[in-house]
Amino acid sequence: MDDHTTYSEEEIKQQVLQVHDSFWKALAERDIQKRFSFCADFVTFIGSGLNEKAGNKEEYIAINKTGNEQYPAKFGIDIIWSRISILGDTSWVETEVEWTMLIDEKVQKELLRNTVLLKKIDSKWMIVHVHGSMPDYRLAGTNYITNSETSKRNLELEKKVFERTRELNLALENLKNTQVQLIQSEKMASLGELTAGIAHEIQNPLNFVNNFSEVNTELIDEMKEEIEKGNINQAKLLANDIADNEQKINHHGKRADAIVKGMLQHSRSSTGVKEPTDINDLADEYLRLAYHGLRAKDKSFNALMKMDYDQSIGNINIIPQDIGRVILNLITNAFYAVTEKKKTNSQGYEPTVTLLTKRLGNEVLISVRDNGDGIPQKVIDKIFQPFFTTKPTGQGTGLGLSMSYDIVTKGHGGQLKVETKEGEGTQFIIILPV
Repeated sequence: MDDHTTYSEEEIKQQVLQVHDSFWKALAERDIQKRFSFCADFVTFIGSGLNEKAGNKEEYIAINKTGNEQYPAKFGIDIIWSRISILGDTSWVETEVEWTMLIDEKVQKELLRNTVLLKKIDSKWMIVHVHGSMPDYRLAGTNYITNSETSKRNLELEKKVFERTRELNLALENLKNTQVQLIQSEKMASLGELTAGIAHEIQNPLNFVNNFSEVNTELIDEMKEEIEKGNINQAKLLANDIADNEQKINHHGKRADAIVKGMLQHSRSSTGVKEPTDINDLADEYLRLAYHGLRAKDKSFNALMKMDYDQSIGNINIIPQDIGRVILNLITNAFYAVTEKKKTNSQGYEPTVTLLTKRLGNEVLISVRDNGDGIPQKVIDKIFQPFFTTKPTGQGTGLGLSMSYDIVTKGHGGQLKVETKEGEGTQFIIILPV
């Protein structure tokens, strides 16, 4: 399961250092099995001796076993200085360490420099490369690289690190650009789902505007006739009716305007600016748009919609177009779930989607519940992963829930939870801080 928790840079550094320090502590304690529990299978190693090279975990373990047999006693490690760098899911730790060892019953100290490269694999930081070397003034013996060779190799390694870092930065930048494009693609896909619903919703206020305009035209003609007859009181009554109709025309005109603005908000990139928003109105808007959009695509589609809005919530500060996308995605998924169940349970089954809002102290809860077939337990841990979908090929991008999770947790500091029971239905719960 992917870890969607957001960590600060300091917290990430602490995670990396914990793995790094535990790795060296296990070496000092001569615990080979524990030491290599922090390493990936494809770990590589370069030591200060000419024979100290390993291309995988098995070769690295063999080198350590030889060292254990030669110097079985435990030893101490004192870190003189360390430096840690983080780049996405890759990190490296550079240290200068003084090792205190018991060799031939004599205490000896060695000064070593180490670079450890770590990578995040399946939500865990794992060591993928270790480079250990002696400072130039500590080199001695025929089994060690000469000073000039050390300098040359260090220069080569620095060049490789520079090139690799540049490649990683470029890959990271390309990944960010791709993510932006994919998210915009997901937004436009959901906009397509809304188009028919928007057309239906706009048609209603436009019909009211047209009808009241026609009625007012007739009322004005009647009012003119009454004025000519001298029936001023009757003319005033007609004028009042015209004024009432004008207010209705204004109301429904603004209603159509709000729908169009909502559509434009949904299609464009988020401003990232929070503003006071009536969460009940926002949720209700997207519920109806999603329903009519599906009805327009499939005339046989039908579902009971239940609404339970807490009127005490009032306005809360959110990014409306982002939270609107989350609500739309959850509602569309709920309608899809009940539709699929209806195909196999036509007798006595009533597709139902329930939308609920509730204020809980300093938080607001938004719940979307369906009575579909539920989510299988074997995939429940994957539903917030990018590109994971249970829908048939071509019917889902697999980005909806992942994008929703990021909007709620990273964009609003909230929570997105799921409760499901196979055969009975699913409930998604959004919790937003007020």
